[in-house]
Amino acid sequence: MKVVVLGAAGGIGQALGLLLKTELPAGTELALYDIAPVTPGVAADLSHIPTPVKVEGFSGEDPSPALVNADIVLISAGMARKPGMDRSDLFNINAGIVENLVSACADNCPKAMIGIITNPVNTTVAIAAEVLKNKGVYDASRLFGITTLDVIRSSTFVAEIYDKDPRDVSVPVIGGHSGITILPLLSQSGYEFSDEDAAAMTKRIQNAGTEVVEAKAGGGSATLSMGQAAAKFGLSLVRALNGEKDVVECTYVEGSGDLARFFAQPVLLGKNGVEKILDYGNLSEFEQATLNDALETLRSDIKIGEDFVN
Repeated sequence: MKVVVLGAAGGIGQALGLLLKTELPAGTELALYDIAPVTPGVAADLSHIPTPVKVEGFSGEDPSPALVNADIVLISAGMARKPGMDRSDLFNINAGIVENLVSACADNCPKAMIGIITNPVNTTVAIAAEVLKNKGVYDASRLFGITTLDVIRSSTFVAEIYDKDPRDVSVPVIGGHSGITILPLLSQSGYEFSDEDAAAMTKRIQNAGTEVVEAKAGGGSATLSMGQAAAKFGLSLVRALNGEKDVVECTYVEGSGDLARFFAQPVLLGKNGVEKILDYGNLSEFEQATLNDALETLRSDIKIGEDFVN
């Protein structure tokens, strides 16, 4: 199997590359690409870690050499958020980057699973879908917005309150991957939350990225936790492609379109990507109201991505 990271020299990309090098199954190829000339050096650095995963680095304007025969492509390339910026402020820079990289995927590995990390995910996934559609290779079951960071933050923050091991706490997160579109289903966490407590916790999860941006004081955004989240999702894709059953992740995909064209919810992963989009269950009154308030923003984010390409 071949896994490719596009944007591999950045903060997320390097963390992701490290985790994949240490956790991918034996015999996997890991290809690292970034426009930055340092990328082959990142690959050389990782190659010294004693695991049976072959690493190769590529740099320059054209990602094509890295993408040949790729099974999974994880795209983290783009500009990071700075203090005072929200994810939508990144759009003008990152939209063009995603468009070009996904176009290269369409040309070189049209059947690959593509996971989008680059923000704003609500919009960049729509860009990717339109690019693939225009190239005649779009398969909705093979395109994912990676929203796993919202899931792991939810587990961590709930575990802190109840003094539990966060690995034992599971909180589904639905909707999108920006601000009010992020909806953690705290009612399904197994822990009791009043509406007031649920509102406070939901707000913290929605604004957790800003928490990191401000704490880094101009030095970047969430890279290490995002790298771990992307690795978790990427490794789930690997397990599903290798035939493992019952691999479920929350991810932002094109589904029925009942609420929005793209929507994050639990999906069953299989050898062809999305095997089945799973029902996210019953919502509390607070969660239903929060979701209703977010849908207009989510649909608008998606339309911006569609319009950008078309």
